[in-house]
Amino acid sequence: QVQLVEVGGGMVQAGGSLRLSCAASGRTFSSYTMGWFRQSPGKEREYVAAITWSGGSTYYADSVKGRFTISRDSAKNTVYLQMTSLKPEDTAVYLCAARRGGFYSAPVAYDYWGQGTQVTVSS
Repeated sequence: QVQLVEVGGGMVQAGGSLRLSCAASGRTFSSYTMGWFRQSPGKEREYVAAITWSGGSTYYADSVKGRFTISRDSAKNTVYLQMTSLKPEDTAVYLCAARRGGFYSAPVAYDYWGQGTQVTVSS
């Protein structure tokens, strides 16, 4: 059974940084794409970034490009989201997700989800 566990959320002031981790288990993820999404109260789930496990190709939403970096450590089966220059509008629950196959930005394309970790950015 696939499990995705996110850690690393917290509260930070605007301009600060946080690193989120997503530990994946339950199968071999070499053919998977891993994504980070976020959701705020009353808003739809929003794509943030994604990475293909095998080739390491990365993709970013325009709203985070240049500020966030997604990476993976195959030995640890872990995906990271390094967030810098954080803004109050980045406040959300951040969720890790996995899909078998190539990159898609739509949440509905992802098969497995973690529980999420809260990120709060104060002004």
